[in-house]
Amino acid sequence: MAGAVETQAGRPPSIRAQVSAARTILMSTVAALGGFLFGFDTAVINGAIGAVRDTFQASQWALGVTVSSALMGSAVGAFFSGHMADRIGRPRTMLVASVLFVFSALGSGFAGSLWSLGFWRIVGGVAIGIASVLAPAYIAEIAPAHLRGRLGSLQQMAIVIGIFAALMGDYALATHAGSSMSVSWLGFPAWRWMFWSELPAALLYGIGSLLIPESPRHLVARGREREAVAVLRGIIGDTAPSKVVEIRRSLANLKVPSLGDLRGKRFGLLPVVWVGIILAMLQQFVGINVIFYYSSVLWQAVGFSEQSSLAITVITSITNIVTTVLAILCVDRFGRKPLLIAGSVGMALTLGLLAYLFGTAGMDALGNPMLQGSRGLLALIAANLYVFCFGFSWGPVVWVMLGEMFPNRIRAVALSLAAGAQWVANFVVSATFPSLQSAGLSLAYGLYTAAAVFSLLFTFKFIRETKGKELEQMEQED
Repeated sequence: MAGAVETQAGRPPSIRAQVSAARTILMSTVAALGGFLFGFDTAVINGAIGAVRDTFQASQWALGVTVSSALMGSAVGAFFSGHMADRIGRPRTMLVASVLFVFSALGSGFAGSLWSLGFWRIVGGVAIGIASVLAPAYIAEIAPAHLRGRLGSLQQMAIVIGIFAALMGDYALATHAGSSMSVSWLGFPAWRWMFWSELPAALLYGIGSLLIPESPRHLVARGREREAVAVLRGIIGDTAPSKVVEIRRSLANLKVPSLGDLRGKRFGLLPVVWVGIILAMLQQFVGINVIFYYSSVLWQAVGFSEQSSLAITVITSITNIVTTVLAILCVDRFGRKPLLIAGSVGMALTLGLLAYLFGTAGMDALGNPMLQGSRGLLALIAANLYVFCFGFSWGPVVWVMLGEMFPNRIRAVALSLAAGAQWVANFVVSATFPSLQSAGLSLAYGLYTAAAVFSLLFTFKFIRETKGKELEQMEQED
């Protein structure tokens, strides 16, 4: 890296800036591969749910726990990842996640029982939890302020591309074999290949983690300031030495942070930590992952075929990608808080409409709601508008804010606690959905509507704008 920095010294400032931006984007992209695997691993189960249920004769409760088992591991991985990253560094922790992704993909595909599948999903969940913390933390720590919002949004872009890739792969495998239960290559059913399709990306993530430099803020915290200067020269150019001084001041009297450093005078934690935790949990309580974990069986339950349901899910994931691109273009222009407010309003309206449609739908002989004619089309439009509203706001912006809202000295630990809480919320939503579906979809979507309304009120009251601020400017509240 140092040699590359020296070759830039004689270049005009504009060319150096372009090289620095390209390097920063490349480093951020490698970190965001964890987001791709995050999205892929959580969504790949969508196409396999029906086959897993039929193969292992799973009850609704057991199926919900198995689908959500990855989220239990994610909470554990997120909770411990901050401490691990502060001990061994950001890229090495990413390498650990990569290895866990590989083992999870192999084990899930070879699972011989529902419980073994659940175990390997938990292993993958630990990797997801680590990746969910490391990507926003690393990107926030290497990105200059004017690029940080857009680069931070790469995490969500990678997540939604991962979701799309998983769902598209599920659709292709099920179509090629005839169904997810049908035999595919080498005599294995298609649903097993769905899990194994994660392996190439998991291996690429591990290779990439070996090639990117350590976070300059971690290097300064470890007393390796010369290395930090070398990394920063490739990002911000000749101001690197003064930036290291600024980082050193923000890390004055630093010890390796622990959960004890998050304690505050009121309610046990610092106010900024509580805001981060609630922000992260609200991202899940609005029910977004119900769309990506259960949409294939959800649309089948209201009258669509398996192939049509998978195709609808792919279209929804494309909507998610397009809106995330919109968020990347807007987050550094309009700020974080306005996007969150707009998204909350849109989600409340669309979720409320879905609750109404399911609540007033007729029932078939099995008690499933039947959306006939224009009502089915209206539900599809509302679901995709909901994904649109989430995709340009709470999807990417929450990860951007979690990466930048905490002070330097507690960032990794605070982010890991917030991400752990997010995965607990994700588990609660995902594990309870099959039971809520049995009780009535209007109840489920009514609860998600209430969460969207609360997210609007919470944003108005507690969210502080972080647009354009350097990380060292983030002040800790008393």
